[in-house]
Amino acid sequence: MLRVGVVGYGTGGQHFHTPFIDAANGCKLTGIVARAEATVAKVRADWPHVPVFPSLTAMIDAGVCDAVTITTPPQTRRVLVLEAIEAGLHVIADKPFGPNHEGAMELDAAAKKRSVTLGVYQNRRFDADLQTLKKVMDDGRLGRISRIHSRMDQNSPQTVEAGPSGGLLRDLGSHVVDQMIYLLGPVTSVDAQLDIADLPAGPTDVGFTLTLLHQGGARSHISASKLNHIDARELRAYGDRGCYLSQTTDVQAQDIFAGKRPADDLASWGFEPRANWGTLFTAAGPVTVPSEQGRYHDFYEAFALSVATGTPPPVTAETGARTLAVLDAARQSADERQRILL
Repeated sequence: MLRVGVVGYGTGGQHFHTPFIDAANGCKLTGIVARAEATVAKVRADWPHVPVFPSLTAMIDAGVCDAVTITTPPQTRRVLVLEAIEAGLHVIADKPFGPNHEGAMELDAAAKKRSVTLGVYQNRRFDADLQTLKKVMDDGRLGRISRIHSRMDQNSPQTVEAGPSGGLLRDLGSHVVDQMIYLLGPVTSVDAQLDIADLPAGPTDVGFTLTLLHQGGARSHISASKLNHIDARELRAYGDRGCYLSQTTDVQAQDIFAGKRPADDLASWGFEPRANWGTLFTAAGPVTVPSEQGRYHDFYEAFALSVATGTPPPVTAETGARTLAVLDAARQSADERQRILL
């Protein structure tokens, strides 16, 4: 049983980590770091049997965990990840994994030096819609893939991290770029455009479009926004045997925000409703494709297995660094208005 502590109890800790640690076989939630009085009260209401600590140092000293998840604001994560590594704990770092590619590789080197497992929490690899598309691809139903279009628009201006260290590219971009690397492999070039808004904290990218060329020759076209008053999630994949289209609801996030927990009913958790099932278009005609199960807790189960067996975690630090290299290149591409080779 891997004892996992969580550092931070904002939206990430509350909605996207603790419920899925609780649901994961081989994991146990054994500590939460929170400081603000209202946050501590929330933790105690949500997890009355889990101890609360004022700092990572205090949780380390208590000896209650073997691994920690760092889900504090991005600018604070590096120091906390290094502290946990130095203490000999395995670490799951929220995205964005580091300030840039070089910063991410620094964390990777520190973890290897201490012989601890360091993973990046790319939970959206385990979205229902992405897992369904992956199965369609793995089954060969699309043939050779030429391109995938991914659109993730969220009507949530209040969640934009404003200013030079924030922006949507490093927020949703971390997810959707990783998804395409997961499906299509490493990226060799990036062409990007950013939508910039003048916010009180400074100019901030609040939308983007990216075209990625992958090593195998396929392309991915990715877009996202948060300030345009629209919620939309769409995946389109084109192959030499047909096309797959899905328009879904982000069912796991919706259920979590509604107060549900996966551990309450794991068997039915994470399936898109029938009305949102995708469609496969081939020469034989359109066919509805049932939803695969969305299972964010699979990340934690795989991480626990990697710690137990010494095998790589589901998303390695090196993979996280490659995603950051793409995001770095995307910003350069937008600034210079040209395609960037990796």
